[in-house]
Amino acid sequence: MKKFLLAALLGSAAGIAVTTQVTGPLLAQEAEKKSTVYEQLDLFGDIFERIRAQYVESVDESELIEAAINGMLTSLDPHSSYLSANDFEDMRTQTSGEFGGLGIEVTQEEGYVKVVTPMDDTPADKAGMEAGDFITSVDGESIVGFTLEEAVELMRGPVGSEIILTVVREGVDEPFEVSIIRDTIKLTAVRARTEGDSVVLRVSTFNRQTYPNLESGLKEQIEELGGADKVNGIVLDLRNNPGGLLNQAIAVSDAFLNQGEIVSTRGRNPRDSERYNATDGDLSGGKPIVVLINGGSASASEIVAGALQDHGRAVVIGEKSFGKGSVQTVVPVRGDGAMRLTTSRYYTPSGRSIQALGVAPDIIVKQPPRRPAEETEEEANVRQNRSEADLRGSLSNEDVSEAEREIIQQEQEKAEKAAELREEDYQLAYALDILKGLSAIADAGK
Repeated sequence: MKKFLLAALLGSAAGIAVTTQVTGPLLAQEAEKKSTVYEQLDLFGDIFERIRAQYVESVDESELIEAAINGMLTSLDPHSSYLSANDFEDMRTQTSGEFGGLGIEVTQEEGYVKVVTPMDDTPADKAGMEAGDFITSVDGESIVGFTLEEAVELMRGPVGSEIILTVVREGVDEPFEVSIIRDTIKLTAVRARTEGDSVVLRVSTFNRQTYPNLESGLKEQIEELGGADKVNGIVLDLRNNPGGLLNQAIAVSDAFLNQGEIVSTRGRNPRDSERYNATDGDLSGGKPIVVLINGGSASASEIVAGALQDHGRAVVIGEKSFGKGSVQTVVPVRGDGAMRLTTSRYYTPSGRSIQALGVAPDIIVKQPPRRPAEETEEEANVRQNRSEADLRGSLSNEDVSEAEREIIQQEQEKAEKAAELREEDYQLAYALDILKGLSAIADAGK
């Protein structure tokens, strides 16, 4: 018994000895890390004092510290940054739907300022700016190498003032200048209209107005068409939508789903992961949906497109989306500013991360460049194909009643209107054709 007790004690002692041997170096490494961090902070303090005392001109100490903080955040990724009190207020104003500026969403790519998308009916949109454009100069001053915040600050100015942007565009050999007059940007989050028997919901941004606008707009258009039975489907147009509020993306997705996961977010700590699920109720009553996306569809737009695609609730057509699959948390800090920090990635219901990959459409449909309207009406008439009815002495069709002739005429007018839309917006016309096919299949199965 004594031998057993002695063995047990020896075993415990050996265990303690082993633990001490492992823990000792770890503690030493941790202490060394802390020491290195403190040394680096001391280095920062030394440099700060040297700049303050010896720089050729006097410096604003608070601006210097803000620049250091922003540099620390922007070194992480293109979407983390420090927001001064003014920038923080501007951000809150933008999410409410009205602000002053050009109307472009920009990001930074390899030191260059890149347009994510021009917002609908804004000065930048009307001036012809396009998603994917690179801005190299502002009013003749090069912004290559500027931080994103510095470039944006340079583009700001009073409403009514002119700004000249030098733009580099893929497919255009030489840089060119774009003149834009700054204006107050009033974003209408959702514009609803009908095209034939379809409801088109153009969602331009995800701000606090988005879901209420979508809900009321859809209801109005359904009533205008004479009820849900008269609607063959919905086009959800997310092209050139730069994103916005996560909760609005979830609400818009939920509007067309009855159950299942919409999106999940996963941070560095597994305990910070979140899953957002749909609730019962589909605003469309189960009507077919086509989602339109392109390279300017980012962030919240990709959440909606990915959720509806993964659930088989919509056919996604257009071009691959932007690929912003990260979530930023805005944390107010002392001095009325805020820190915008990337805290997690989001994943579609099937578990795919679209960071840097984007949402791939089910059907790729590229938007052809617009052709100049050079053809005269006379030339168009000559180009039209002749039909049997145009032939001299052709037989008339007495078997068709007046009511039937009227229906045929209406169908012809719809077809001509659809042809005009193809010239104006090929991707949307394609989406409407898809809806007609889906609606016909659904009707045939009843």
